[in-house]
Amino acid sequence: MAGTAGLPGLRGGDHIGITVPDLEAATRFFVDVLGAEQFYDIGPIADDAGDWMQVQLGVHPRAQVEKLRFLRLGHGLNIELFEYSAPDQRREGPRNSDVGGHHLALYVDDFAAALAHLRAHGVEIMGEPVIRQAGPSAGQTWVYFRAPWGLQMELVSYPGGKAYERDTPRRLWDPRDPAS
Repeated sequence: MAGTAGLPGLRGGDHIGITVPDLEAATRFFVDVLGAEQFYDIGPIADDAGDWMQVQLGVHPRAQVEKLRFLRLGHGLNIELFEYSAPDQRREGPRNSDVGGHHLALYVDDFAAALAHLRAHGVEIMGEPVIRQAGPSAGQTWVYFRAPWGLQMELVSYPGGKAYERDTPRRLWDPRDPAS
């Protein structure tokens, strides 16, 4: 629509790329513990003499993507796992409070069952589940957990919707409609 703010033609997110220290171990976690489906691999990707890696990907010119692997979680969250080698590579990830800090949130229908599953697989759970009783997130339950290499993730559920969803016509789904 002409004159609308924002990125023309935006439909939503496509994937998130995550650099991991060990592609095979990360794949096992995403597939065996979280239930991702593996699709394809690409690599290696490098430019031995030029600056393609720096210009295109913002990394050291001699960095190399040993391999990237494409996975899908649930109904469309695509994950692109990268295993890099680079002369200036840092091995520690940012904390949530650091610039560039992040976490990956996964929505589940049955929070208790999903939490029990993570615990049964020896996944580090960070603290205790938080149940929101008031405010715009009322109805939501969440807890952070870590992938084996330290990536912070969040388990989240709000099967009855969040409170703010009841007051907006821009809702993504209607918790009162089982077909949505």
